[in-house]
Amino acid sequence: MVKRNDLRSLRTLIAQAQDLLTTTNLPEGRSQRAHELLTAAVHLADDLLEQSPAAALGAKGGKETAKRGPEYFRKIASMRKENKGGRPAKQTKAN
Repeated sequence: MVKRNDLRSLRTLIAQAQDLLTTTNLPEGRSQRAHELLTAAVHLADDLLEQSPAAALGAKGGKETAKRGPEYFRKIASMRKENKGGRPAKQTKAN
């Protein structure tokens, strides 16, 4: 999971690189193209900073749960009650 501070740092680095490119002139229009790409990257970072990751995941969670249906949850509940859930026990070899 990406931390918000990491995303802010990335956005700052991109913005600094963008500022550096505005003062340089590379042949064949490379500095202009790099400036355009960095502008798009800054906008993407800003958009990601505005979105709430929990809200994006929460919207999917209810739909996936509904697909499984009530039988699935009854089965899981019965397994929990009888301690049948989780990883199966390892089989030991008898020599």
